[in-house]
Amino acid sequence: MRRCLPIAFLLLSGAAHAQQDELDPALDAKRYDGCVRAIPTDARAAEDFAIQWQSKGGGLPARHCQALAQLELGNPAGAAQTLAKAAQAAESQKSPQAADFWGQAGNAAMLAGDAKGAVGYFNSAIVAAGEFAPIRTANLLIDRARAQVELGNLSAARSDLDRATSLAPNEPSGWLLSAALARRQNDTARATAEIARAASLAPTDPDVQFEQGAILAAGGDLTAARSQWEKLVKSAPGTPAAALAAKALAAL
Repeated sequence: MRRCLPIAFLLLSGAAHAQQDELDPALDAKRYDGCVRAIPTDARAAEDFAIQWQSKGGGLPARHCQALAQLELGNPAGAAQTLAKAAQAAESQKSPQAADFWGQAGNAAMLAGDAKGAVGYFNSAIVAAGEFAPIRTANLLIDRARAQVELGNLSAARSDLDRATSLAPNEPSGWLLSAALARRQNDTARATAEIARAASLAPTDPDVQFEQGAILAAGGDLTAARSQWEKLVKSAPGTPAAALAAKALAAL
């Protein structure tokens, strides 16, 4: 039995009688808001509504709500396909949202374990972003580098991260991932320098703090690594980084 939906969703769905103003694009923002707010309560109903809305010309907002509902339902592969269709539609409309949809499709594919498909989506996102949005392009390059690492294409990941840190030198995630890759490639000197750069930009970030410990351990300073991870477990309990630190401490 379905749970009760928010009143806003019921008003927007027009479940009882389709009304003429449902096709009015001016109401799309309200429909989208109602659809998204319904997802935590009943993601299946939200997905059904989004599909019906698309059949009535819902366009990009309807597809995006459908994808969000699919993610909530544990269907990232379906969400990736929906977002890719939204990206294609955005490109045909010459919408600046195309790059965002391609990027979201890539991240959904990563959640689905499809790193190869994610690289393809990120490729399209980077092309769509163009040359005039360096921060957005840098973040997409960072995402593509993650996918390349999953595929074992470390040289391609290195190229992406070098370009990302050049485009957005104040983005800590680029330096963090670059440092982690350097550690994986046994370049401890580079890893140490780059994690220091990340820490200067985001000193309280748990992921940065975990990587600091990992690089210390890789360099052979297990005492400093232990101290770093112990501080992380105390300062950021409940975070994935703290959980990793606890496992690393147990291994030590």
